[in-house]
Amino acid sequence: MSTGRGPGRLARPAAAVAGGLAALAALAPAAAAGAVVAASAGGASGAGPVAAGPVAAGPAAGTAAPAVGNAVPGTVPGAGGGAAAPGAAAGGSAGGGAAAGGGAGTQPAEFPPMGQTLSDVRQNGCRKPAARAADRPSWSQVFLRPDAVWPLSRGAGVTVAVIGSGVDAGAGSGAGALAGRLTLGPRLHGDGDAGRDCVGHGTALATLVAGRRPADGGPSGVAPAAKVLAVAATDDAGSTNADLLARGIRAAADGGARIGLVAAPIAEPAPALADAVGYATAKGMLLVAPVGPDSQAVNAPVYPAGYPGVLAVAGIGTDGAPAGSGSSDSAGGSAGQAGGAAAALAPGRTSRVDVTAPGEGLLAAGPGGGTFTASGPSYAAALVAGTAALVLGRSPSLTVEQLADRLRSTAYRPGTALPDPAVGWGAVDPVTAVGAPAAAGPAAAPGTNAAATAEPVVVPPPPDGRPVRLASAVTGVSLGGAALLGLAAAAARVGRNRAAARAVAGAGAGAGAGSGERDGGRSQDQPAG
Repeated sequence: MSTGRGPGRLARPAAAVAGGLAALAALAPAAAAGAVVAASAGGASGAGPVAAGPVAAGPAAGTAAPAVGNAVPGTVPGAGGGAAAPGAAAGGSAGGGAAAGGGAGTQPAEFPPMGQTLSDVRQNGCRKPAARAADRPSWSQVFLRPDAVWPLSRGAGVTVAVIGSGVDAGAGSGAGALAGRLTLGPRLHGDGDAGRDCVGHGTALATLVAGRRPADGGPSGVAPAAKVLAVAATDDAGSTNADLLARGIRAAADGGARIGLVAAPIAEPAPALADAVGYATAKGMLLVAPVGPDSQAVNAPVYPAGYPGVLAVAGIGTDGAPAGSGSSDSAGGSAGQAGGAAAALAPGRTSRVDVTAPGEGLLAAGPGGGTFTASGPSYAAALVAGTAALVLGRSPSLTVEQLADRLRSTAYRPGTALPDPAVGWGAVDPVTAVGAPAAAGPAAAPGTNAAATAEPVVVPPPPDGRPVRLASAVTGVSLGGAALLGLAAAAARVGRNRAAARAVAGAGAGAGAGSGERDGGRSQDQPAG
């Protein structure tokens, strides 16, 4: 098994991103000036119950919101304060309450941030649509290059369930990013179906998975022909609990989804949730989940990512390194918009990471239209779910275990011992995952890590002609020398043969002359007859 050499395989896609983003920056110089995410301190994602009561466009008054219990153990709410978005200077502009452009505080942010929760929903209502839409792709699209395999697979025939805050019904109609491919599943808390997304988080995830490619060159999903099944398993503020997630996972599996993207993790394991994971796997659905909430540094397992059989995803920045420390979600101005940077993987982390994907400074659609910036492992998980849809679109017979092994074994290797505590088997790679041949033989036993023994697909470096020319020269000299030796040997044999022939001929002539002399002598001695 290859563990990588030198700086590792992540260095190559990072270099490709740098080149691609430079081109994007040339097309969008205002965006290339950069933007800084500014997130104020706030409550931890899912830390405690949301107060009951009426919510704008939400459930009826008096409906109790789910209690999530304690904050995720080992988290550091508000860790790091604000953080610069790694992709901002190269076209992956980050929005928020900070400035974008020539310097901090000189211009308003280009795109507002999208948060995993909306803590001020009671005061300001649901998240407002963004004022404008991006006309350039996100840096993650340059990094992953899913369009390179769209001739082979666009995810057609594959359903991805987004189990979270819901998906805006408008995205599935008219000119929406999911037009004709969005199915509205149940809402497990409150009234209505999953077509209401007060937070906007589920809509952003769904468009990262399967959003159509816009004509103006804006951000698109990884698998633009896949279908999305929306399952609302949070309240209108984005909070959830084990019971809601368990019911949401079961609903997704019963709805025929082959991939289940879990939008929000919880802190503690629960029997109902573990049973739901087993139920989904038995039904043929791969669960993809973030290794932590979007706005907290974590060093302990969260769930369902902590369960065997679930593909646990962490985020990386534009340089291929693990996403930096972030800040907790909070209200963002009068519009009630909230944001936060990507969660950090704290030192001494004990939870499992399987694969990574871009998770900082992404561009994604929000409810009601417009573009938001997004950072956190949940968005990285969406990109992995989209990649899984591409793989199944090409190889629909893969089992859950085979699909997970394919994503791990074809990932960009980090150049460290595998699995790396921070990035697992490396960054997911749609090109090699879709292009690799289908798994042969029996599937790996559930709970085993077949990727640990699989030799990864390695993209070879550009060929160097010098070794080939040197080898050719050496081969030519060797062949020429052998030919000369052969000719010399043949010439020597010919010479020896000729010398032997002359010697034989000389001996024969001498014998004939002696015989003649003897005969002549006898004839002279004898009298004439």
